[in-house]
Amino acid sequence: MSVEQQCPFAFDPSGRDVQGEAARLRERGAVARVVLPGGVGAWAVTGQREIRALLTDPRISKDAYRHWPAWTDGDIAGSWPLAIWVSVQNMVTAYGEEHRRLRKLVAAAFTARRVALLRPRVAEIAQDLLVRLAGLPAGAPVDLRQEFTHLLPMRVLAELFGIPGELRVRLRRIIAGFFRTSASVEEARANGADLYLTMNELLALRRDMPGEDLTSALIAVRDEDGSRLTEKELVDNLILLYTAGYETTVNLLGNAVALLLANPDELALVRSGRAAWGDAVEEALRVEAPGANAILRYAVEDVEVGGVVLARGDAVVISYAAAGRDPAVHGENAGEFDVRRAARREHLSFGHGPHYCLGASLARMEAEIALSGLFTQFPALRLAVPPQSLRPLESFISNGHRELPVELGPFTGPDTGTR
Repeated sequence: MSVEQQCPFAFDPSGRDVQGEAARLRERGAVARVVLPGGVGAWAVTGQREIRALLTDPRISKDAYRHWPAWTDGDIAGSWPLAIWVSVQNMVTAYGEEHRRLRKLVAAAFTARRVALLRPRVAEIAQDLLVRLAGLPAGAPVDLRQEFTHLLPMRVLAELFGIPGELRVRLRRIIAGFFRTSASVEEARANGADLYLTMNELLALRRDMPGEDLTSALIAVRDEDGSRLTEKELVDNLILLYTAGYETTVNLLGNAVALLLANPDELALVRSGRAAWGDAVEEALRVEAPGANAILRYAVEDVEVGGVVLARGDAVVISYAAAGRDPAVHGENAGEFDVRRAARREHLSFGHGPHYCLGASLARMEAEIALSGLFTQFPALRLAVPPQSLRPLESFISNGHRELPVELGPFTGPDTGTR
Protein backbone atom coordinates (compact mmCIF):
# COMPACT_ATOMS: atom_id res chain seq x y z
CA MET A 1 0.00 0.00 0.00
CA SER A 2 1.39 3.43 -0.96
CA VAL A 3 1.79 6.21 1.59
CA GLU A 4 -1.06 8.11 -0.06
CA GLN A 5 -3.39 5.11 0.33
CA GLN A 6 -2.64 4.48 4.01
CA CYS A 7 -5.18 5.49 6.61
CA PRO A 8 -3.81 8.54 8.42
CA PHE A 9 -2.21 7.91 11.81
CA ALA A 10 -4.13 9.72 14.56
CA PHE A 11 -2.02 11.25 17.32
CA ASP A 12 -3.23 10.54 20.84
CA PRO A 13 -3.80 13.99 22.38
CA SER A 14 -3.23 12.59 25.88
CA GLY A 15 0.39 11.65 25.06
CA ARG A 16 0.14 8.29 26.82
CA ASP A 17 2.77 6.60 24.63
CA VAL A 18 4.88 9.13 22.76
CA GLN A 19 7.69 6.72 21.95
CA GLY A 20 5.30 3.92 20.98
CA GLU A 21 3.57 6.28 18.56
CA ALA A 22 6.94 7.37 17.16
CA ALA A 23 7.90 3.74 16.56
CA ARG A 24 4.61 2.99 14.81
CA LEU A 25 5.03 6.07 12.64
CA ARG A 26 8.56 5.00 11.66
CA GLU A 27 7.13 1.67 10.53
CA ARG A 28 5.07 3.61 7.98
CA GLY A 29 8.21 5.12 6.47
CA ALA A 30 10.15 8.36 6.74
CA VAL A 31 6.98 10.30 5.83
CA ALA A 32 3.45 9.34 6.87
CA ARG A 33 -0.03 10.83 6.81
CA VAL A 34 -1.30 11.86 10.24
CA VAL A 35 -4.34 13.46 11.87
CA LEU A 36 -3.90 16.02 14.63
CA PRO A 37 -6.41 16.53 17.46
CA GLY A 38 -9.40 18.35 16.05
CA GLY A 39 -9.28 16.39 12.79
CA VAL A 40 -6.58 18.46 11.07
CA GLY A 41 -4.63 16.46 8.48
CA ALA A 42 -0.86 16.70 8.00
CA TRP A 43 2.26 14.78 7.10
CA ALA A 44 4.67 13.55 9.79
CA VAL A 45 8.35 13.27 8.93
CA THR A 46 10.15 10.73 11.13
CA GLY A 47 13.47 9.92 9.44
CA GLN A 48 16.38 11.85 10.92
CA ARG A 49 18.14 12.38 7.59
CA GLU A 50 14.90 13.52 5.95
CA ILE A 51 14.19 15.90 8.83
CA ARG A 52 17.70 17.36 8.69
CA ALA A 53 17.26 18.11 4.99
CA LEU A 54 13.76 19.50 5.47
CA LEU A 55 14.81 21.90 8.24
CA THR A 56 17.22 23.68 5.89
CA ASP A 57 14.93 23.65 2.83
CA PRO A 58 13.66 27.18 1.94
CA ARG A 59 10.60 25.56 0.39
CA ILE A 60 9.38 24.73 3.90
CA SER A 61 7.86 27.52 5.99
CA LYS A 62 6.48 27.96 9.51
CA ASP A 63 4.32 30.97 8.59
CA ALA A 64 0.68 29.85 8.56
CA TYR A 65 -0.52 33.28 7.42
CA ARG A 66 1.55 33.09 4.24
CA HIS A 67 1.79 29.39 3.45
CA TRP A 68 -1.09 27.40 4.97
CA PRO A 69 -4.20 27.98 2.87
CA ALA A 70 -6.32 25.88 5.24
CA TRP A 71 -5.62 28.52 7.91
CA THR A 72 -5.91 31.67 5.83
CA ASP A 73 -9.04 30.44 4.01
CA GLY A 74 -10.78 29.67 7.29
CA ASP A 75 -10.93 25.89 6.83
CA ILE A 76 -9.10 25.65 10.17
CA ALA A 77 -11.05 27.73 12.66
CA GLY A 78 -9.53 29.90 15.33
CA SER A 79 -11.39 27.71 17.81
CA TRP A 80 -9.16 24.74 16.92
CA PRO A 81 -7.65 23.56 20.25
CA LEU A 82 -4.11 23.88 18.84
CA ALA A 83 -4.71 27.23 17.12
CA ILE A 84 -2.30 29.15 19.34
CA TRP A 85 0.54 27.05 17.97
CA VAL A 86 0.03 28.56 14.51
CA SER A 87 -1.62 31.94 15.29
CA VAL A 88 1.38 33.42 17.12
CA GLN A 89 3.69 35.62 15.07
CA ASN A 90 7.23 35.35 16.34
CA MET A 91 10.67 34.48 15.07
CA VAL A 92 9.89 30.75 15.03
CA THR A 93 6.77 31.12 12.89
CA ALA A 94 8.30 33.79 10.65
CA TYR A 95 9.69 33.00 7.21
CA GLY A 96 12.65 34.27 5.22
CA GLU A 97 13.65 37.89 5.80
CA GLU A 98 11.02 38.28 8.53
CA HIS A 99 12.57 35.41 10.43
CA ARG A 100 16.07 36.82 10.09
CA ARG A 101 14.89 40.26 11.26
CA LEU A 102 13.21 38.91 14.39
CA ARG A 103 15.93 36.41 15.25
CA LYS A 104 18.61 39.09 15.05
CA LEU A 105 16.79 41.18 17.67
CA VAL A 106 17.08 38.48 20.36
CA ALA A 107 20.15 36.50 19.28
CA ALA A 108 22.53 38.75 21.22
CA ALA A 109 21.01 37.54 24.50
CA PHE A 110 22.06 33.95 23.76
CA THR A 111 25.61 34.26 22.43
CA ALA A 112 28.18 31.82 23.80
CA ARG A 113 29.79 34.67 25.74
CA ARG A 114 26.51 35.79 27.34
CA VAL A 115 25.63 32.23 28.31
CA ALA A 116 29.10 31.68 29.79
CA LEU A 117 28.64 34.80 31.91
CA LEU A 118 25.41 33.31 33.27
CA ARG A 119 27.13 30.12 34.46
CA PRO A 120 28.08 31.29 37.97
CA ARG A 121 24.55 32.50 38.61
CA VAL A 122 23.01 29.26 37.30
CA ALA A 123 25.34 27.29 39.58
CA GLU A 124 24.34 29.48 42.53
CA ILE A 125 20.63 28.97 41.86
CA ALA A 126 21.13 25.21 41.46
CA GLN A 127 23.01 25.01 44.77
CA ASP A 128 20.29 27.00 46.55
CA LEU A 129 17.71 24.53 45.26
CA LEU A 130 19.79 21.52 46.31
CA VAL A 131 20.08 22.89 49.84
CA ARG A 132 16.33 23.50 49.76
CA LEU A 133 15.82 19.84 48.80
CA ALA A 134 17.94 18.80 51.76
CA GLY A 135 15.61 20.73 54.05
CA LEU A 136 12.52 18.74 53.04
CA PRO A 137 11.22 16.12 55.52
CA ALA A 138 13.55 13.13 55.53
CA GLY A 139 12.31 9.68 54.56
CA ALA A 140 9.34 10.74 52.43
CA PRO A 141 9.37 10.52 48.60
CA VAL A 142 9.95 13.85 46.87
CA ASP A 143 8.51 14.97 43.53
CA LEU A 144 11.73 16.12 41.90
CA ARG A 145 9.87 17.85 39.06
CA GLN A 146 7.93 19.97 41.53
CA GLU A 147 10.85 20.61 43.88
CA PHE A 148 13.84 20.93 41.55
CA THR A 149 13.70 20.33 37.79
CA HIS A 150 11.02 22.96 37.16
CA LEU A 151 12.37 25.47 39.67
CA LEU A 152 15.84 25.77 38.16
CA PRO A 153 14.83 26.89 34.62
CA MET A 154 11.97 28.96 36.04
CA ARG A 155 14.32 30.98 38.25
CA VAL A 156 17.00 31.28 35.56
CA LEU A 157 14.52 32.50 32.95
CA ALA A 158 12.68 34.73 35.41
CA GLU A 159 15.91 36.60 36.08
CA LEU A 160 16.83 36.70 32.39
CA PHE A 161 13.41 38.12 31.48
CA GLY A 162 12.82 40.22 34.61
CA ILE A 163 9.69 38.33 35.67
CA PRO A 164 8.54 39.04 39.25
CA GLY A 165 7.51 36.28 41.65
CA GLU A 166 3.77 36.84 41.39
CA LEU A 167 3.84 36.23 37.62
CA ARG A 168 6.13 33.19 37.74
CA VAL A 169 3.55 30.92 39.36
CA ARG A 170 0.87 32.02 36.91
CA LEU A 171 3.16 31.43 33.94
CA ARG A 172 4.00 27.94 35.11
CA ARG A 173 0.30 27.03 35.28
CA ILE A 174 -0.38 28.65 31.91
CA ILE A 175 2.53 26.90 30.18
CA ALA A 176 1.35 23.54 31.49
CA GLY A 177 -2.00 24.26 29.86
CA PHE A 178 -0.33 25.47 26.67
CA PHE A 179 1.36 22.11 26.14
CA ARG A 180 -1.55 19.95 27.35
CA THR A 181 -2.85 18.81 23.97
CA SER A 182 -5.77 16.95 25.54
CA ALA A 183 -7.32 20.28 26.56
CA SER A 184 -10.83 21.09 25.37
CA VAL A 185 -11.54 23.99 23.02
CA GLU A 186 -12.83 26.05 25.96
CA GLU A 187 -9.79 25.25 28.13
CA ALA A 188 -7.36 26.05 25.33
CA ARG A 189 -9.09 29.35 24.56
CA ALA A 190 -9.18 30.41 28.22
CA ASN A 191 -5.54 29.45 28.71
CA GLY A 192 -4.49 31.41 25.62
CA ALA A 193 -6.32 34.49 26.87
CA ASP A 194 -4.65 34.14 30.25
CA LEU A 195 -1.25 33.80 28.58
CA TYR A 196 -1.64 37.06 26.67
CA LEU A 197 -3.05 38.84 29.72
CA THR A 198 -0.06 37.78 31.83
CA MET A 199 2.51 38.73 29.20
CA ASN A 200 0.88 42.14 28.77
CA GLU A 201 1.07 42.63 32.53
CA LEU A 202 4.79 41.87 32.36
CA LEU A 203 5.24 44.39 29.53
CA ALA A 204 3.35 47.07 31.47
CA LEU A 205 5.50 46.41 34.54
CA ARG A 206 8.76 46.59 32.63
CA ARG A 207 7.69 49.72 30.75
CA ASP A 208 7.12 51.39 34.12
CA MET A 209 10.24 49.90 35.72
CA PRO A 210 12.77 48.88 33.06
CA GLY A 211 15.74 46.79 34.14
CA GLU A 212 18.77 44.94 32.83
CA ASP A 213 16.69 42.12 31.37
CA LEU A 214 15.65 40.78 27.99
CA THR A 215 12.05 42.00 28.29
CA SER A 216 13.18 45.58 28.90
CA ALA A 217 15.62 45.35 25.99
CA LEU A 218 12.90 44.18 23.58
CA ILE A 219 10.53 46.88 24.84
CA ALA A 220 13.20 49.48 24.09
CA VAL A 221 13.53 48.18 20.53
CA ARG A 222 9.75 48.29 20.10
CA ASP A 223 9.21 51.73 21.64
CA GLU A 224 12.17 53.41 19.97
CA ASP A 225 11.25 52.25 16.47
CA GLY A 226 7.97 50.41 15.95
CA SER A 227 9.00 49.47 12.41
CA ARG A 228 11.56 47.01 13.81
CA LEU A 229 9.14 45.17 16.11
CA THR A 230 5.35 45.40 16.27
CA GLU A 231 3.51 45.11 19.58
CA LYS A 232 2.14 41.68 18.63
CA GLU A 233 5.62 40.51 17.63
CA LEU A 234 6.94 41.76 20.97
CA VAL A 235 4.34 39.81 22.93
CA ASP A 236 4.54 36.69 20.78
CA ASN A 237 8.33 36.56 20.90
CA LEU A 238 8.29 36.82 24.68
CA ILE A 239 5.77 33.97 24.77
CA LEU A 240 8.01 31.89 22.52
CA LEU A 241 11.25 32.55 24.36
CA TYR A 242 9.89 31.89 27.83
CA THR A 243 7.61 28.92 27.10
CA ALA A 244 10.11 27.10 24.88
CA GLY A 245 13.04 27.82 27.17
CA TYR A 246 11.18 26.69 30.25
CA GLU A 247 9.33 23.57 29.05
CA THR A 248 12.17 21.97 27.11
CA THR A 249 14.66 22.44 29.95
CA VAL A 250 12.28 21.05 32.57
CA ASN A 251 11.74 17.97 30.38
CA LEU A 252 15.45 17.61 29.63
CA LEU A 253 16.32 17.64 33.34
CA GLY A 254 13.55 15.22 34.32
CA ASN A 255 14.21 12.83 31.45
CA ALA A 256 17.95 12.78 32.15
CA VAL A 257 17.44 12.06 35.86
CA ALA A 258 14.94 9.28 35.13
CA LEU A 259 17.18 7.70 32.49
CA LEU A 260 20.25 7.75 34.71
CA LEU A 261 18.37 6.25 37.66
CA ALA A 262 16.80 3.58 35.45
CA ASN A 263 20.23 2.71 34.00
CA PRO A 264 22.63 2.48 36.97
CA ASP A 265 25.51 1.13 34.85
CA GLU A 266 25.35 4.28 32.72
CA LEU A 267 25.20 6.47 35.83
CA ALA A 268 28.27 4.65 37.16
CA LEU A 269 30.18 5.50 33.97
CA VAL A 270 29.51 9.20 34.50
CA ARG A 271 30.25 9.14 38.22
CA SER A 272 33.56 7.37 37.58
CA GLY A 273 34.63 9.90 34.96
CA ARG A 274 34.56 7.39 32.10
CA ALA A 275 31.82 9.55 30.59
CA ALA A 276 30.97 13.21 31.19
CA TRP A 277 27.77 14.79 32.43
CA GLY A 278 27.59 16.42 29.02
CA ASP A 279 27.52 12.96 27.44
CA ALA A 280 24.52 12.05 29.61
CA VAL A 281 22.79 15.27 28.59
CA GLU A 282 23.30 14.63 24.87
CA GLU A 283 22.15 11.01 25.09
CA ALA A 284 19.06 12.05 27.08
CA LEU A 285 18.28 14.65 24.41
CA ARG A 286 18.57 11.97 21.75
CA VAL A 287 16.64 9.11 23.32
CA GLU A 288 13.92 11.28 24.90
CA ALA A 289 13.55 14.47 22.86
CA PRO A 290 12.02 17.12 25.19
CA GLY A 291 9.79 18.19 22.33
CA ALA A 292 8.32 15.04 20.81
CA ASN A 293 6.52 16.55 17.81
CA ALA A 294 6.84 20.05 16.38
CA ILE A 295 3.78 21.62 14.79
CA LEU A 296 3.51 22.96 12.13
CA ARG A 297 5.46 23.63 8.97
CA TYR A 298 4.06 24.14 5.45
CA ALA A 299 5.18 23.36 1.92
CA VAL A 300 5.73 26.64 0.06
CA GLU A 301 5.70 24.62 -3.16
CA ASP A 302 5.64 20.92 -4.02
CA VAL A 303 8.52 19.25 -2.15
CA GLU A 304 9.68 15.65 -2.41
CA VAL A 305 10.73 14.12 0.92
CA GLY A 306 11.60 10.48 1.41
CA GLY A 307 10.00 9.57 -1.91
CA VAL A 308 6.74 11.36 -1.04
CA VAL A 309 5.60 14.63 -2.60
CA LEU A 310 4.31 17.18 -0.11
CA ALA A 311 1.94 19.36 -2.10
CA ARG A 312 2.05 23.14 -1.89
CA GLY A 313 0.18 24.20 1.26
CA ASP A 314 0.38 20.82 3.00
CA ALA A 315 1.02 20.92 6.75
CA VAL A 316 4.01 19.06 8.21
CA VAL A 317 4.79 17.68 11.67
CA ILE A 318 8.44 17.10 12.59
CA SER A 319 8.72 14.03 14.83
CA TYR A 320 11.84 14.61 16.92
CA ALA A 321 10.93 11.64 19.12
CA ALA A 322 11.06 9.34 16.08
CA ALA A 323 14.24 10.92 14.70
CA GLY A 324 16.11 10.47 17.96
CA ARG A 325 15.58 6.71 17.78
CA ASP A 326 16.00 6.32 14.03
CA PRO A 327 17.86 2.98 13.61
CA ALA A 328 19.27 4.15 10.29
CA VAL A 329 21.34 6.71 12.22
CA HIS A 330 21.60 5.30 15.74
CA GLY A 331 21.56 1.54 15.14
CA GLU A 332 19.16 -1.22 16.09
CA ASN A 333 19.59 -0.42 19.79
CA ALA A 334 18.56 3.20 19.24
CA GLY A 335 15.96 2.95 22.02
CA GLU A 336 18.62 2.20 24.65
CA PHE A 337 20.30 4.85 26.82
CA ASP A 338 24.06 4.68 26.23
CA VAL A 339 26.14 7.65 27.44
CA ARG A 340 29.13 6.51 25.35
CA ARG A 341 27.14 6.04 22.14
CA ALA A 342 29.22 7.29 19.23
CA ALA A 343 26.25 9.15 17.71
CA ARG A 344 24.94 10.64 20.98
CA ARG A 345 25.46 14.21 19.74
CA GLU A 346 23.91 13.51 16.33
CA HIS A 347 20.37 14.37 17.36
CA LEU A 348 18.00 17.12 16.27
CA SER A 349 16.28 17.76 19.59
CA PHE A 350 17.14 21.47 19.45
CA GLY A 351 16.21 21.67 15.79
CA HIS A 352 18.53 22.36 12.87
CA GLY A 353 19.13 25.09 10.33
CA PRO A 354 17.69 28.62 10.50
CA HIS A 355 15.34 27.78 13.40
CA TYR A 356 17.96 26.07 15.57
CA CYS A 357 17.10 26.78 19.20
CA LEU A 358 18.77 29.97 20.42
CA GLY A 359 18.67 28.74 24.01
CA ALA A 360 20.30 25.36 23.35
CA SER A 361 23.62 26.27 24.99
CA LEU A 362 21.84 27.67 28.04
CA ALA A 363 19.70 24.52 28.41
CA ARG A 364 22.76 22.29 28.09
CA MET A 365 24.63 24.32 30.68
CA GLU A 366 21.70 24.23 33.12
CA ALA A 367 21.40 20.46 32.69
CA GLU A 368 25.09 19.73 33.24
CA ILE A 369 25.20 21.86 36.38
CA ALA A 370 21.95 20.43 37.73
CA LEU A 371 22.83 16.76 37.11
CA SER A 372 26.35 17.05 38.47
CA GLY A 373 25.16 18.79 41.64
CA LEU A 374 22.16 16.54 42.20
CA PHE A 375 23.94 13.20 41.82
CA THR A 376 27.06 14.34 43.68
CA GLN A 377 25.26 15.80 46.68
CA PHE A 378 22.58 13.10 46.85
CA PRO A 379 24.70 9.99 46.10
CA ALA A 380 21.96 7.54 47.17
CA LEU A 381 19.26 9.16 44.99
CA ARG A 382 16.83 6.60 43.59
CA LEU A 383 13.42 6.45 41.93
CA ALA A 384 10.55 5.93 44.37
CA VAL A 385 8.54 4.02 41.73
CA PRO A 386 9.47 1.64 38.90
CA PRO A 387 10.54 3.55 35.74
CA GLN A 388 7.55 2.19 33.81
CA SER A 389 5.20 3.70 36.41
CA LEU A 390 6.27 7.29 35.68
CA ARG A 391 3.28 9.14 34.21
CA PRO A 392 3.87 11.09 30.99
CA LEU A 393 2.63 14.61 30.41
CA GLU A 394 -0.76 14.91 28.73
CA SER A 395 0.80 16.01 25.48
CA PHE A 396 1.94 14.60 22.16
CA ILE A 397 4.11 17.73 21.76
CA SER A 398 5.90 18.00 25.10
CA ASN A 399 7.79 14.89 26.26
CA GLY A 400 8.29 14.70 30.01
CA HIS A 401 6.78 13.45 33.27
CA ARG A 402 3.87 14.81 35.27
CA GLU A 403 5.85 14.10 38.40
CA LEU A 404 9.20 12.48 39.22
CA PRO A 405 8.99 10.76 42.63
CA VAL A 406 12.39 9.99 44.14
CA GLU A 407 13.96 9.06 47.44
CA LEU A 408 16.77 11.54 48.04
CA GLY A 409 18.84 9.75 50.67
CA PRO A 410 21.66 11.50 52.58
CA PHE A 411 22.74 14.99 51.52
CA THR A 412 26.48 15.54 51.34
CA GLY A 413 26.39 19.16 50.20
CA PRO A 414 28.76 21.82 51.49
CA ASP A 415 26.37 23.70 53.78
CA THR A 416 24.17 21.40 55.84
CA GLY A 417 26.23 18.26 56.31
CA THR A 418 24.27 15.02 56.39
CA ARG A 419 20.56 15.05 55.71
